[in-house]
Amino acid sequence: MRVEVNLMKHPFQERPVWPSLAGIAAAAREVEEQGFDGILVPEAGGHDPFFPLLVAAEHTRHVTLRTGVAIAFPRSPLVMAQIAWDLQGFSAGRFELGLGTQVKGQNERRYAAPWTAPPGPRLREYVQCMQAMFRTFQTDAPADFRGKHYQFTLMAEYFNPGPIAHPHIPIFVGAVNPYMGRLAGELCDGIYPHPICTAPYLESVLLPTIATGARQAGRSVSAVKILVSPMVATGRDRAEVERAKRFVKQRLGFYASTRAYRGPLDLHGFGGIGEQLFKLSLESKWKQMLDLVTDEMFDTFVTVGTFDDIGPMLKERWGRLASILHLDLPPELRDEKAAVRRLLDALR
Repeated sequence: MRVEVNLMKHPFQERPVWPSLAGIAAAAREVEEQGFDGILVPEAGGHDPFFPLLVAAEHTRHVTLRTGVAIAFPRSPLVMAQIAWDLQGFSAGRFELGLGTQVKGQNERRYAAPWTAPPGPRLREYVQCMQAMFRTFQTDAPADFRGKHYQFTLMAEYFNPGPIAHPHIPIFVGAVNPYMGRLAGELCDGIYPHPICTAPYLESVLLPTIATGARQAGRSVSAVKILVSPMVATGRDRAEVERAKRFVKQRLGFYASTRAYRGPLDLHGFGGIGEQLFKLSLESKWKQMLDLVTDEMFDTFVTVGTFDDIGPMLKERWGRLASILHLDLPPELRDEKAAVRRLLDALR
């Protein structure tokens, strides 16, 4: 199992702030030196996920560079394809594109982007359109993609970026619901289940849909990698673990308040709590959500343990299912090199 880490040291605090360019470069070098297999940058905290990866591409040599995830619809397929093509060229083939849709309200009200159709079919066509663009970039094939939502029929020589040494850009799609699983199986290199997806949900709901999509496309299901990003509450001792739990509990409540993420809650019997959390979200009562997240619910969705305990626990939960494990590690753990090494050893 490959292990990747978030480049941001506090990716889900209330307002994460990027360090300077020199700080991003130093963080990227540190991740590679510590032995992680990859760097993941989310579209979180009001920051673009691509710029840090460009800096990381210059200051690393081996680690995979991944968006986790970049929101698709506010960017046109060509804008996304050009960014991905450049990052793949600059990194000598180490870039992997994680795409997600977000939900209607976030697209329209936060991104100021139109929501023109159901997200699954639209993302399917978005991926197909980008793949057609990559072929044109690499081979100068005619621009000839005609879909219901996207058209790509023009590429003058002046605007074509031209071939690169590593033209295959792996595409992962963020997923909670079955349609995205089928899409991943049919067209993509991997799937990035939302952090609210548990191992039982992945195994009983998403994996069968991935297999269905792969079978329909004549692909092997083994061609689709599974990148999991579990929620973790950890610390150097039990006191730090307890402090971390409150922070992660707030994050879980936020995720569970989203109706589009109801599938995992229903599977585990927490759909009623999810509905109550949704009603609180409509009133922006974020802090009151903490009172609704029960201990049973928390233990179902979050892996809890000290630095030395957490590796074996994650391996037990995810070792059979995950191709890649992405971790949001607290700064205290990231700064303890011996603890990081023990964690990586346990997971591998």
